[in-house]
Amino acid sequence: MSNLDRLRSAFRTALGLPDDVDVDRLEYRGIEQWDSLAHLTLVAEIEDAFDVMIDTDEVIDLSSFDKAVEILGKHDVALAG
Repeated sequence: MSNLDRLRSAFRTALGLPDDVDVDRLEYRGIEQWDSLAHLTLVAEIEDAFDVMIDTDEVIDLSSFDKAVEILGKHDVALAG
C-alpha cells in the first residue's frame, strides 16, 4: 500500500467513510462527518499511520486532504501518487 493510500485509509477510518468514497478533495466541515471531534481522531490516525507528531499549528492548518499531504511532506513522508 502506498503512503497516499495509507493517508486515504486514515481519512476513511477517522471519518467513518466507506472504502469507495473519494477523499482526495475533502475539506474540513465539507462533509457532516468531519467535525471537530472527527478532526482530532483524524490527527491521531495520521500520526499512528505515519509515526509522526503533528504540532498544534499543523492540527489547526489541517483543513483538507491536500493540506494533510503538505503537512506530511514537512515530516519527510513521501506521498507520490
